[in-house]
Parts: sequence; structure tokens; C-alpha cells
Amino acid sequence: MPHSLLSIYPKNTDRFDEMLAEGGALRSSWQTFFDHLVAATPEQMRHRLDYVRRRIQENGVTYNVYADPKGTDRPWELDPLPLILSASEWQEISGAVTQRARLLNAVLGDLYGEQTLLKDGTLPSALVYGHNSFLWPCQGVKPPGDTWLHLYAADLARSPDGRWWVIRDRTQSPSGAGYALENRIIVSRVFPEQFRDMGVQHLASFFRSLRDSLTHWAPHEGKSERDGGTDAPLIVLLTPGPYNETYFEHSYLARYLGFPLVEGQDLTVRGECVYLKTLTGLCRVHAILRRLDDDYCDPLELRGDSALGVPGLLQAVRAGKVLVANALGSGLLESAALPGFLPGACEKLLGETLAMPSVGTWWCGEPTALEFAISNLERLVIKGAFPSQRMDPVFGNQLNGAQRKEMIDRMRARPLAYVAQELVNFSQAPVWAKSDDSHLLPRGVAVRVFVAATPQGYLVMPGGLTRVSAAANTRMISMQRGGSSKDTWVLTDEEVNCFTLLKNAVGIADLVRSGSNLSSRIVENLFWFGRYTERCEDVARLLRVGLSRLVDTGTETMPALMSTYDLCCSLKLLPVDEDGDGGNEHQSNDDKTIYQLDLESQMLAAISDEEWGDGLAGNIRRLLWVGAQVREHFSLDNWHALNRMQHHLQVYCEIRREIGDALAFLDQVLLSSSTLAGFAMDNMTRDDGWRFLIIGRRIERLIFLSSSISHFLRLESTRAAGSIEWLLELTDSIITYRSRYMTQPELLPALDLIVFNADNPHAVYFQLLDLKQYLGRLSAEQGDAEDEQLDLTINRLQAFDLSRFEGLDFSQCRNCNPCFELAGLLDEVAHAAAHLSDRLAMHYFAHIGEVGRQTLTA
Repeated sequence: MPHSLLSIYPKNTDRFDEMLAEGGALRSSWQTFFDHLVAATPEQMRHRLDYVRRRIQENGVTYNVYADPKGTDRPWELDPLPLILSASEWQEISGAVTQRARLLNAVLGDLYGEQTLLKDGTLPSALVYGHNSFLWPCQGVKPPGDTWLHLYAADLARSPDGRWWVIRDRTQSPSGAGYALENRIIVSRVFPEQFRDMGVQHLASFFRSLRDSLTHWAPHEGKSERDGGTDAPLIVLLTPGPYNETYFEHSYLARYLGFPLVEGQDLTVRGECVYLKTLTGLCRVHAILRRLDDDYCDPLELRGDSALGVPGLLQAVRAGKVLVANALGSGLLESAALPGFLPGACEKLLGETLAMPSVGTWWCGEPTALEFAISNLERLVIKGAFPSQRMDPVFGNQLNGAQRKEMIDRMRARPLAYVAQELVNFSQAPVWAKSDDSHLLPRGVAVRVFVAATPQGYLVMPGGLTRVSAAANTRMISMQRGGSSKDTWVLTDEEVNCFTLLKNAVGIADLVRSGSNLSSRIVENLFWFGRYTERCEDVARLLRVGLSRLVDTGTETMPALMSTYDLCCSLKLLPVDEDGDGGNEHQSNDDKTIYQLDLESQMLAAISDEEWGDGLAGNIRRLLWVGAQVREHFSLDNWHALNRMQHHLQVYCEIRREIGDALAFLDQVLLSSSTLAGFAMDNMTRDDGWRFLIIGRRIERLIFLSSSISHFLRLESTRAAGSIEWLLELTDSIITYRSRYMTQPELLPALDLIVFNADNPHAVYFQLLDLKQYLGRLSAEQGDAEDEQLDLTINRLQAFDLSRFEGLDFSQCRNCNPCFELAGLLDEVAHAAAHLSDRLAMHYFAHIGEVGRQTLTA
């Protein structure tokens, strides 16, 4: 078996091998683990590989790659074999990385403070002031405890002789710690005995230290829980949103650390303090763990076109009212040119020799370095000096004569923009061959090590994120370029610290029965999810009513077809010219075929035309967008229903658009909408988020029903035979009507069923009563006054005398007072529902008080 595992694994290469020593002998730290692999059967390994894939899928672990066909659902790649590091080796790494964190923190303090490194020439001024991430507004700002870097990450690689190099510093908002934790949870269950018996250090203490440190430095007047008080500081995790490539990690870390996950629009600055907009009002935020780039954080002082940040955030930081980790401006150190100057900075600021070297770096802004880089181009890699350049590395040994000359010309023209670095031959480690369950393959690896600031100094995570190259002998390791990952096992000779952030037991005091501190953005998106779900259903139902009458275009069905078309135009559901009226009043029998073709093309366009934003396709895309904002609040089945709706839309848009295809697609949309409604009623917890989702559905349905019936009562074309029947179909009430009356549809019983019936879920009155119930409970819980306008609307509808329709022949009705009066009342209902939506948005989502409302309406 050993021969089989290593039969195609190279024993001697020009790279350092993490598992094999010289001569092919196993390193001592790998012996126990390799013995287990030898003893495992191919079936056991296949089972483990399937387990890894299944857990990643079930846990929704994704890494989004822009322009990737899999989009935001690209699964995270994890090799089940860990990278194993001995205790002695880790001690050396830990000490060197801790020193580097102290050094970079001191460099930031100096550059945004006295700037002694610039004054004495230790750092070139052009390298600092030419960097887009040097934030002038942050000059003179001092973070609490002089701690700029609360979380730092160093990308490490080995040289061929086994020494560790730093190949990149991550100082702005380092990613990967959450993925490292998820890798650990999965791999430790794939090899549970080996993880226990080999003495692998746990990771939870690192995250506890990070959480406690943010609590310690957060500016807070009250006592924290550890001081015997109950008024603990509020810490949030700021994310750019669900389309960021590492959004899964943002959500995962927020849940693990117990921090609310927020976007910039969830926060507001008032009186130099930062607040979280929640359903219950504004909550003071004391610390922000950000995953947002520096310049996007404040559109007022840093980047005016940012829609992701918090206006006024820098002023709150400057006033000492909020802690931002990492400190704004820390992205300055993410320059490929900086490592070449760190040895001198270390001597100057710390009085120490830099323990772990960076890969050899020459900044071409220095004339001697430029000439060295040009003379030795074939053994160097050329990179952009600043992250804003977005430049792919250029390998000198891959350039032909013309390419080499062009590169040299570019370097001489703009020397400040380029850095030359020594080529790195990454060490290799074994991965399990996916296509062959009996062999190990070598792949290049680099380790991202994480460091957290604590009041006692910097603490290194005993592990990290090992990144794996997509192919052997590659010069680059990148998750964006198809790479994968490994868990990193750091062994210890001491007792393993088994601390966990997860509680072993939950007591009475720990019970949670409602979603507390839901951000206003989350609730607002759930509200609009309800509205868009209902809107898609309403539009699909009306278009299905119209298209189904196009299937049979006999003389008897033409009037009903024309009336449905008129209603679609009245509700602005068809992409017609604003000056056009559809032409139905001017059609003769000779023009009937032309008219039907025009009507068909407009209705089909209303389904899938991308340029018609109010059509069905536009509303489905809006539904998918708001659904993505609150994905973590939906079950996997719920999300699958949304994906099916998106898939059906894509398929329909690709095929030939005929009536039969359109009707089939509309049926699928209605089925998906019913599924989503069922999940909402049966699967979602009855918290405030769910309540607003249902309120959104009720408001949207109320607006649609009231507007549709109002237009129906006013249109002359609806007096034609068959119109009342399709109105009942539109309101999903035809079956109930037939079971109750056993007659051809008539206006009086139809109106009673779809307007005044309190038991019909598709009646106007039902929506009003349901809204009153939900809003009444919301008002009671929030301590707000009940909605008087809603009560007035209900009373007016109750007072309407339906008996005025008794004996009325709708087909002969012209200038009918009862019809027009009821239509006017329904218009008022639709207007009141739209106004209710605005009031809810102002009060619960935007938190605009009475003064603010007066300002907006002035």
C-alpha cells in the first residue's frame, strides 16, 4: 500500500517537500497520519471525499469568483489531507510573525503620526504618498491603545532549503480566518482519531481573544459583562454584501463570534456616534470589525462614489466614539514594494533584527534597484508596486525578445510603479487524487498565518489557511485561479486547550425565542421579498388570463380578450407607447388577426423583455436580488425554489417564444410563488422578519386587487361577456364561486367574494383585516400608536352598501354610479396601502421621525 500511495509522487525535486525528507523518508510529524492513510481502504477514502463535498454543499461554503459561471454559488475547494507542522517549527513561525505584526503596527503609527521613517529616509516618500491607500484624512488620528492592526495575516512560503519567507502582508481586512475554521471543523471529523491522538492545537482560543480584545478597546462608558455590568459594547461585522467573493466567511464569522452582520446602509452616524438601525430603533455601535476596503468606508471624507460605506464614520473615529478594526488607512502597508524596506524599519522602530525575511524585493523607484531588475529580469517576477494597479505578475523567464524589451521600456517609463521580486518555488505537499483513490499527488502550498492583537500583545492562531495550487509546478497560488485549500495542523507536546466558543449546555437564561436586534435592512429586504413574491404571482396570473384567451380566438372570446388587454394597459403591465391606447377601440373584424398578433407580441414581451422593467422578468430579477440579501434567513429548500424560478426564466428566454411555452412558464412561476408562500407560512420562525414578509405580501396583494377591480369597474370593454369570469380567475376565486353559486358569474356575488368576503384570502377585505392584525401586534410590541388610516379604510369599506348592485345588469351598465363609487373607494384603498408601505419604511427602515417626514414632504 505505501508503494501504491506514493507510486506517482516525486521523491526528489527542486522544491521543499512538506511530507518527505531527503531520500524519501517520512518526516516525523507526518508518520502517524501517513500510517493511517496506508491502513485505510479505497472505499473509506472515497467515503471521506464524499463527506467533504457533502459538508461543503450542506453548509453552503462558497468562494465567489467574479465572472465565474457558478456565480455566487461556487463551492469552496478543500483537500481532506491536512498540512502538518511540528511544535518546534511552529514556535519559530509564531515568534517571527508576532514580531512582524508589532513592526507593521508601529510603521502605521509612525506614518500617520510623526513620520520619522520618512524624515530620515528609511522609507521613500514616493512609496508612501504615491500609494492610493495613504489616507490623508487619517493623519493624526490615534486608535485606542495605539493598536492599528487588530487582525493581521502573513502569507508564508518555503524556500527550497526549508526556510520560511513572507511573500505578502495582509493588513487592511485580512480574509481567510473563517475558512480556516470551517476547514478545521470538516477535516477534524474526517480524521477524528488522528486529530485527537496527534495533539493538534485547537483554534477557538484565538477567536475568543480577538472578540475579547475588540470588547476591551471599544470606547464604552458603561461596564462590560466581565466587570459585573450588563451593558456590554455592541460590536458588528461590516461586509460589502453578498456579492463579495468571501461573503460566506463574513456571515460565518459573524455567527461564530456573535456579532451582527451589517452593511453600510445598516449604520448611521448621529452626533459623532455610530448607530445600528434595528426594527426597535437605533442601537449604539461601539466597535466595527470591517471587511470593507479603507476608501469605501466613508463616502464623505474618503471616496465620494462609495455606496458601501457609512457617511461620517471617519469623524466618529476621529472623535473616539467608535473602534474600527483594522484602523482606517491600514491598507497602506499592502504594497509589494514595502518588504524591501522592512529590515531597516525594524531596526529603527523596534531595535531588533527582522526575524523572518521577505522574499527578495527591489523597488524600481530606486535607480540602482531598477538597473538590477533589468539586468536580472530572467530570474525575477515583475509586479505592480501598489494594489490599485491590478497588474498580473510578469515572469521574466517567460518573456521573448520583443516582450522583454516592451517590459523594460515600461519599467523605465514609470519606475515608481514596478517591483521586482525573486521567483518563489513553493514547497509541495500531498493532496488526494480525485480521479484516483489510491495515489497522492504533489501540489504547491502557501500558508496564511493569522495574528490578533490583545492587551497582552499579539497572539498567533495555532494553524492557518493553507492554500493549494491548481496544478503541479505552478508559480502562482490563487483561489481566484482555481486553487484549493487545506486545514493546517499545528502539533503540540503539551496538553491541548479544548476551549470552545460554543456552549456545552444552554440554560434558561440562554434561551432565545425571537430574532433580536434584526437590522432594519434585513427586515426591509424581507418586506420587499414578500412584495416581489406577490407581485410576480399577480403579474403572472394576469398575463396567463390574457394569453389563455389568445389560444381560442373565436368570436365569443374576442371581447374577453380585449378587456384583459385593456386591464393590462391600465395597470401599465405592457410595454406600449405612452401615447398609445392599444388600438382596441378601432379594430374591425378585418383587422382582427393583425390586432391579435400585436397583442400577443406585447404580452410575450411583458413576460421576458429585459428592457421592460415592470414586466415579469424584471420583477423576478428583483425578487432574486432581495432574496440574495437575506439568504441566511431562508432554508435550503426555500433557496432551491428561488433557483428553480431563475432557471425557468433563463430557459424560457432561450427558447422560441410561443403562447404554449409562455403559458407553461407562467404556470411554473405560479407554482414557485405558491411554494415560497408555503415555506413562509410553514417553515419560517414567527419573528419580526417573518411578520414584515407577510405584511409585504398583504400590502402588495391589496394594491393589486384594489387597482385591478377598480379599473375593471371603469373600463367599458369589461362589460362584454366572459369578463366577470376572467376577473374571478385573476383573483384565484373561480373555484370558490362555482362551488357556492353553481351559475354563470354575475357581478354582485363576484364582488362580494373578491372585495367584501373576510374568509377569502384573495379578497380586499381579507387583506385589510390581516394587515390590522399584524400591525396591531407590531404596534403593541414596539409601543407605537396603531394605524388610524387603516381603521378608517376598513370602516369605509364596511359601510359600503353592496345591495346597490342587486338587479344591476353589468353588460348594460354605462356611467353606473355604484360601479364608479366602488371603483373610487378601491382607489382610496390602493392609495392607503401604498401610503402604509411608505410609513412603515420611514419608521422602521429609515428611522425618519416626524420632523424628517415633514422635511421630505416639504
